[in-house]
Amino acid sequence: MAKTVVIGAGAMGLAAAHYALRLGHEVDVVEADAVPGGMAAHFDFDGLSIERFYHFVCKPDAPTFALMEDLGIAEKMRWRETSMAYFRDGRLHKWGDPISLLTTGLLNPVEKVRYGLQMFLTTRRKSFDDLETRTARSWIEGGSGASVYEKLWRPLMELKFYQYAEDVSAAWIATRVRRVGNSRKSLFQEELGYIEGGSETLVNALLDSIQRQGGRIHLKTPAERIETQDGRVTGVRAGGRDFPAEAVICTVPTPFVADLAPDLPESSKAAYRAIRNIGVICVVHKLKRSVTPHFWVNIVEPGIEIPGIIEFSNLRPMPDTVVYVPYYMPTDHPKWAWSDQQLADESFGYMQRINPALTAADRLASKVGRLRFAQPLCEPGFAAKIPPIRTPIAGLQIADTSFYYPEDRGVSEGARIAKEMARAIATDHQPRREPEFH
Repeated sequence: MAKTVVIGAGAMGLAAAHYALRLGHEVDVVEADAVPGGMAAHFDFDGLSIERFYHFVCKPDAPTFALMEDLGIAEKMRWRETSMAYFRDGRLHKWGDPISLLTTGLLNPVEKVRYGLQMFLTTRRKSFDDLETRTARSWIEGGSGASVYEKLWRPLMELKFYQYAEDVSAAWIATRVRRVGNSRKSLFQEELGYIEGGSETLVNALLDSIQRQGGRIHLKTPAERIETQDGRVTGVRAGGRDFPAEAVICTVPTPFVADLAPDLPESSKAAYRAIRNIGVICVVHKLKRSVTPHFWVNIVEPGIEIPGIIEFSNLRPMPDTVVYVPYYMPTDHPKWAWSDQQLADESFGYMQRINPALTAADRLASKVGRLRFAQPLCEPGFAAKIPPIRTPIAGLQIADTSFYYPEDRGVSEGARIAKEMARAIATDHQPRREPEFH
């Protein structure tokens, strides 16, 4: 048994604590926030408990299902037929199935064939190692053509990555295409999942498991320093308290690591600093009426400065319509300094352009959430930039969402890496960063 401290009570940190306790270790979890869950945490949205940042489940998310089974909540998984669309030229274009592709006016016949073939083959691939050093643009243009990239991809990339849009990994994009593309009921019908009660159901089950097994969770206890001696971790200073430890699992965003673990070698601290992130401002609206019949709408319309909207109530049934409007951007972008009211008003105006029947009277409530380190910038060759999970300091493991690469952020990858880190406590096990393909 090893005395273990987990830094961060997001889904990955809580899962790591759960698995570590299962293996017989003693565990304390320290968390700066007043509530657990990280990006999966809920808030009270005018009487509705809902995630601060939207979450959905895809059928390839095996680690999520394994964790839910382990927690005894597998029966809480729900599936629903969903659809997506593009908004362009002032109207919606249904997307995501062969019939929509064949009938769309967005692409010409040659573009349809090239795009359809590239996306289909992507869903069947087991590995994207050959795309690791390519840009997303070069890969898409090589398969679907430059005109398809210009019509369907460039506006989305620029509204998510801005000045970094030309420097995004093809492997990262392709992995996202495969995950969603393989979450289908049939060739003609997408099917996505949600947990009954939202992500809070999973978070609460993890909290119950940790406390039932004797683990301790310390909220409003920000980590200040990872303590070491003679090249080995000895504890964590957090919230003005000392937590002795033989093992530490750190799940906070990598930009904080160099200051939090000053005893790391300079080369390691430089590696963490080199991982860039962009932020997200997520506006959540509660409405009287639906905006579209789709779960996800990509927006490639001039004058609308968001990459899309997520009508979450078209996935998880709710009494009212709930729509997430994500503004991804570098935190030095001028719009990052906008007030919540400005962002809520602008995003509602964009929804009115999508559905002109929407009026001010249909707007029940709006809430704005911000996260400075929301999306790692995964450039070509990103895999080589990610440090090993097991650090040069004995007993210290570090991972955040950038370690999910080439997968995107999500509970599933967090659960997988959490289990790997728990297995590595007080052993010579080397946690796998790369996903295993079967």
